[in-house]
Amino acid sequence: MTRTPLLLVPGVLCSPRLFAAQVAALSGQAEIVVPDWRKAPLAIWDSWESAARWVVDQMPAEKFALAGLSLGGMLAVEIMQFAADRVTKLALLDTGMRSQSEAECAIRRARIRLANEGHFELVLGMQMTRFIPAYRLPEKSLVDEVMTMCGEIGVEIYKRQEELAAIRTDRRPDLPRIKCPTIVVCGRDDAATPLFLSEEMAKAIPAAALVVIDQCGHLVTMEKPEETNLILKTWLDR
Repeated sequence: MTRTPLLLVPGVLCSPRLFAAQVAALSGQAEIVVPDWRKAPLAIWDSWESAARWVVDQMPAEKFALAGLSLGGMLAVEIMQFAADRVTKLALLDTGMRSQSEAECAIRRARIRLANEGHFELVLGMQMTRFIPAYRLPEKSLVDEVMTMCGEIGVEIYKRQEELAAIRTDRRPDLPRIKCPTIVVCGRDDAATPLFLSEEMAKAIPAAALVVIDQCGHLVTMEKPEETNLILKTWLDR
């Protein structure tokens, strides 16, 4: 059986651990590449294009399916600006395409200042409330796994990612040009990229399908791995 080349792009503070369950479940169906931010030069975060081009350079196959979560989804749409002919299908998980307001930029830069002042643990605690719904925070195994993942990325990469996220371009006008089969997936209780952002993306991309995962927040791949695996398997088979 020929396996589909699949590029899975992680988000802010997300190591390849973000997609561990998907790599395990889909490896028979797909030849999977997960970029590891720890192996990238910090200079990739100087611009959206440089980060997106570094991601694409990790994929040896000429044609591939592309999926990204959060910042990874934003990078996936950035990739569509210069390599759409290489992407056979697209999955956007818990992400959004809007630029940041002044207030949102200020919040991101406040988190960067806290990290610079040696309060990275406090920043991680703040991120947990964005990543995981309050009703799941008592689940120690989930929280520990997410905290371990964030710790793997570390403070220097995090600061670069936050700064890049603060200056992102509004990509909503570019969405109607996406022609490959696309799914948009979102946890119903996502606090970081709320459901309405996924709804507007699905409406803007021709023939895109919206899939909502109940009782789930921002990290669908870790919070609801079995449901996410089934969604991605169906998408790859389509």
